[in-house]
Amino acid sequence: MNEVIRIVGQCDRRVWGLTGTDRILRMLATQGLPLQAETPGDTVLLLRADHIYDLRLLAALARAGDAFQLCAEVPGPVVAARVPKAQLEAAAAELLGGSGPTLAALPRRAPAQLVTGFEKSLRKNEPPRVFNITVADVHALELELFGGAYKGVTDLVTKWWWPALAFRATHLCIRLGLRPNHVTLLGLLLAILATGAFALGWFAAGLIMGWFMTFLDTVDGKLARVTITASRFGDYLDHGIDLLHPPIWYAAWGMGVAAQWAAPLPLAAALWLMLISYIGGRLCEGAFHLFAGSFSVFVWRPLDSINRLITARRNPNLILLTGFWLCGDPAGGLWAVVVWHLASTLFLLQRVLYAISIRIRHGRLESWLVKVDPVRDRQRLAVRLFTRTSRQP
Repeated sequence: MNEVIRIVGQCDRRVWGLTGTDRILRMLATQGLPLQAETPGDTVLLLRADHIYDLRLLAALARAGDAFQLCAEVPGPVVAARVPKAQLEAAAAELLGGSGPTLAALPRRAPAQLVTGFEKSLRKNEPPRVFNITVADVHALELELFGGAYKGVTDLVTKWWWPALAFRATHLCIRLGLRPNHVTLLGLLLAILATGAFALGWFAAGLIMGWFMTFLDTVDGKLARVTITASRFGDYLDHGIDLLHPPIWYAAWGMGVAAQWAAPLPLAAALWLMLISYIGGRLCEGAFHLFAGSFSVFVWRPLDSINRLITARRNPNLILLTGFWLCGDPAGGLWAVVVWHLASTLFLLQRVLYAISIRIRHGRLESWLVKVDPVRDRQRLAVRLFTRTSRQP
């Protein structure tokens, strides 16, 4: 991209261990953009070092070609600008002061005019924001960024049990100098140890390690997002572990309860049914993406988002295993997981087939989150469950 990107001013306040300049540089790196290209284009993108920009917004600013001033709100203070390169120095000085004749001559835009609120990767609808580091309470700003790093639609454990603890753990990781892949690898070790414990019938030890592993699975992603240190290798590692270890856990649990098994199906048949249902559920998700919509099936309609809270994924299944173990029936817990896998996959299959039929008859599908306004529609139950109104730091 033939343009100049210039950071103006400086600010030493750190949010999640990063200054504003550090954060901008890391964000630009994720977009494959140098701070200053060798061959300038017609316009220059000016960014304030004392502001934090939404990554989606920064990408949109880098792609835009025409000159304009970006305001946090319209009307409101100027937080970035794309200006003709001949006006670079004057505009840079005015941007630090908040305005001036050079900037005033440019059309105004708000973040929402450049970026939609719907984020497919995080399954949520949140408007893009820009924050002034110098006037914000750092703790409140860190809470805001941490909340923004969370998926809107996920399981009930990740959504409601882990956030407060994960916020503190993410801070601890930064203080200790740990990177997301360090946390992921520790989670992998715990997953392996939990597998061995389940197979030996040491269910208490296995559950403790299993729950701690699921907690770290939340922390590594949040750490990567708030510190802008996500990598392709880390993404593959994290998702690969998430995909492979759950059925291995259930098979190991089956080894641990083999002597107690008294379910309607033989243990081997039950485990095969679980594995087929597990794979079938994943295939249903892929089929929806290929043949129905370019987004996750779990954000198609509110019912699908509610289903994601409890569908047969690792964390809801761990609740079943833990509950039955506490009641003295670990074999019953495994049978409950098998039945829940089958029920969840059949429900998901029905939803995918229904979505494909609608796509064939009526064309392109759209996620319910696309049309939601988190403020206007906050009285709706699904909106309260799966969207949030950003706090003012």
